[in-house]
Amino acid sequence: MSGYGTFGSSLRDLPRLRRARRGRASSWDRSGGNTDNLRIEPGQTRLLADLTGPGAITHIWCTVALDHVGRPVELEGDYLRRLVLKITWDDSPHPNVLVPLGDFFGMGHARTGNFASAPLQMSPQDGKGFNCWFAMPFAGRARIELISEMGVKPVTFYYYVDYEQYQDADPELGYFHAQWRRQNPTDGVEQGDQTNEEFLFGGHNTDGAGNYVLLEAEGRGHYVGSVLNVHNLRHTHQWNWYGEGDDMIVIDGEPWPPRLHGTGTEDYFNTAWCPTQVYHAPYHGITMPGGPNWSGQVSYYRFHVEDPVVFDRSIKVTLEHGHANKRSDDVSSVAYWYQELPSRPFGLAPVEQRLPRPL
Repeated sequence: MSGYGTFGSSLRDLPRLRRARRGRASSWDRSGGNTDNLRIEPGQTRLLADLTGPGAITHIWCTVALDHVGRPVELEGDYLRRLVLKITWDDSPHPNVLVPLGDFFGMGHARTGNFASAPLQMSPQDGKGFNCWFAMPFAGRARIELISEMGVKPVTFYYYVDYEQYQDADPELGYFHAQWRRQNPTDGVEQGDQTNEEFLFGGHNTDGAGNYVLLEAEGRGHYVGSVLNVHNLRHTHQWNWYGEGDDMIVIDGEPWPPRLHGTGTEDYFNTAWCPTQVYHAPYHGITMPGGPNWSGQVSYYRFHVEDPVVFDRSIKVTLEHGHANKRSDDVSSVAYWYQELPSRPFGLAPVEQRLPRPL
């Protein structure tokens, strides 16, 4: 076995023979039967994989179902926010991935739907087959756990964790990280006597203060994308577009204005003109476009696969919530990035603060 290698993952590179030992941790039935799953009780944490390196996780697949145990089907239907994926690299003192299960795989609000991006996919039936192709190298150890913060119902969980093991570790490889955040609601302003146009498009933001923060990290690495979820909380018959929030990414503590300053929410996610349609492409998409007049729940993704945002000391990824931070909506996100260890510790909001609002 050699190391991680310098080859890519394109179809052109597939003929290039490589040296590695392939492995898989999965929920297969050790008795030889067909119970190929884990039953996870409320409040329980289950170890999915404990791998030794050098190595790299190359693919994760999973699916989950509720055990209704004689209770109403609707009870704890928000289970994708109650189940948490936790990954820790090389005996780090804190987790490096800590994200509700559904959000990690690319869609918010504890919902699923069929979509395909390059690194993340939700597949039939009804988007309940979850896939991740983010490469996740590690030098010494990879520990993957699933935490249940269900209150009543057990879950049945099926999974694969596919990985490679190598002889040598590459010190230039970053460690995969993912973090979930939420501001519910964002700190906006009252419309007061402003016209609808003034409220949605007026005002100035000259320093980025008050922006929604998707990521704050310290160290050397690169940001590789995010999932953004919005629940539109403004009830009006007037034009009710929730966007217009510019993306502002501050690298290595640079002074205002940052080198990476965008022009609007839908622009950062590579769409245009207040979109209302489902769309999914390799690196960007809209998995949930909301209802009439942009009402209800929305979910976008944008992955910097061809254009990672490199930082040497720190990064702060932010987005206005409405132009000049005027809107007060329920906003949540997952940020994905690679960096050297040790990384800045982060936690996860308690389960009651993660649950989606009812439609």
